[in-house]
Amino acid sequence: MKTQSVGVFEAKTRLSELISRVEQGDRFVVTKHGKAVAELVPLPQGRKQRRQGAARSRKFWMAPDFDAPLDDFAEYR
Repeated sequence: MKTQSVGVFEAKTRLSELISRVEQGDRFVVTKHGKAVAELVPLPQGRKQRRQGAARSRKFWMAPDFDAPLDDFAEYR
């Protein structure tokens, strides 16, 4: 879809309508005194939110001595 310009005052008064149109794929550049200051664009779909404990899978492996001191740094202990 074509990107359209909208002034700050108009964006403020028609925000709900603009959000609905953005959900349908439209894009808007918000301008202040003719200068672009923001952009209203749809978020990419399919983004998954990270969850705690995501490393708990069969693909992830960590050695039991992962956090053991290294011999190379024995003189610093």
